[in-house]
Amino acid sequence: MTAEHDVVALILADHRTMEELFRRMRSVEADRARALKEFSALLVAHGEAEEKEVYGALKRFKNVDDDEVDHGTEEHAEGNEALLALLEVSEVGSDAWDERLEDLAKAVTHHIDEEERTILNGARESVPDDRRAELGAAFTRERDRQLAADCGRVEHVRSVVRG
Repeated sequence: MTAEHDVVALILADHRTMEELFRRMRSVEADRARALKEFSALLVAHGEAEEKEVYGALKRFKNVDDDEVDHGTEEHAEGNEALLALLEVSEVGSDAWDERLEDLAKAVTHHIDEEERTILNGARESVPDDRRAELGAAFTRERDRQLAADCGRVEHVRSVVRG
């Protein structure tokens, strides 16, 4: 199975992109507002696709901890709340922006770490390659659908947070 179809590899690739976008959002030499726009879209699309297409399917496998999957959904909500707080700061690079960026980075980095150690390792051990490929295709379709719908704009993030 190629990495372009494996749901685990696809999720990991998004995680690495998020980490790079955090680096850009921290750098005064980067277009921080653009990096935030890209990050916002990716975070929302990624989380929605995981919850809609991946998490429920993974609960059926013995080495995937159902409580960790449920916890992952809770952490998505925390990340979205921290994202909204950052999006609502008007001045990029202000003290408030930097503080909220740090809050967002802590929430998302914590989630990435836990998800990679628990859910994704469980998927590597338990989920057959063909099923991982099917989940990868479903994840990609939903993620791309979310991105095409401009899911990272502040109004949409606000609606996701408010449920």
